[in-house]
Amino acid sequence: MQPRHVSATVLGIAQDGGRPQAGCARQCCVDIHSDFSLHRSPVSLGLVGSDHSTHLFEATRKLASQFETWFDNDPEAGPLDTLWITHAHLGHVDGLGLFGREVMGASGLKLHCSNSFLQLMQATPAWNNLIQQGVFIPQVFSDKPIKPTIQSGFTITPIRVPHRDELSDTHAFLISGPSKRLLFLPDHDSWQETLTLHGCESIEEWFSKLSVDIALIDGTFWSLDEIPNRAAEEIPHPTVEETLHRLADKKIHDVRIIFFHLNHTNPLHRSNSKEYQKVIEAGWEVAHEGMTLQL
Repeated sequence: MQPRHVSATVLGIAQDGGRPQAGCARQCCVDIHSDFSLHRSPVSLGLVGSDHSTHLFEATRKLASQFETWFDNDPEAGPLDTLWITHAHLGHVDGLGLFGREVMGASGLKLHCSNSFLQLMQATPAWNNLIQQGVFIPQVFSDKPIKPTIQSGFTITPIRVPHRDELSDTHAFLISGPSKRLLFLPDHDSWQETLTLHGCESIEEWFSKLSVDIALIDGTFWSLDEIPNRAAEEIPHPTVEETLHRLADKKIHDVRIIFFHLNHTNPLHRSNSKEYQKVIEAGWEVAHEGMTLQL
């Protein structure tokens, strides 16, 4: 088989609950129930290496439609070789059981996760069964670059980030391809905490330190006005408003920044919203499902 380019496909752009979200009677969900084209899956990314090896980031409950999106956009992708988990929150892990005997019947799938997440799996009977049955072969990562296959053409470096660690710790992933580096950062609590952890004063400084070319970043809420009946400290995320303020307008040599992990209430789901236009006019982007990024 001939070598090919390294390619990442965005398979989901919504926050953990997807869109529409269960139990939501607000207009943001009611209006789209009957229009499947407006439905959005929880965050996920598919990566195909130069050796045609196939790597999935996050295990959502929408695997069936996400695999369809992936192979429609990259038909050269082969059987799944590895699975990577950022953290233990709903939306990122509720599809783990789909790899088991009742659905996919996978065997020997390498599951890359932190030691903290592995301990949670081992303490959770349904997930531990998947390990005992050989569905998953856990591969505990540290902060060192990992080359998933010998000829994959890329490495993946886990990067610790602060984010409600009541179940497991949380990591972003830096994917380093032959020509570009992609940061996969669906969740963190705040820019201040993340930047402090990594000894940086600005988003630009941190991305420069990592030599990032493209960043898929946490855009959960446009503003905290979206959650009037919830305490913000229960579900902390940097708002898009704050991120735009920190970034200002894109300059010619800036990183390509793409917002995803959008809550069902987020106006960035609507390309005709003033908030969406504000992002685009500043030179940044909003992810869409099926978006392909060459690395």
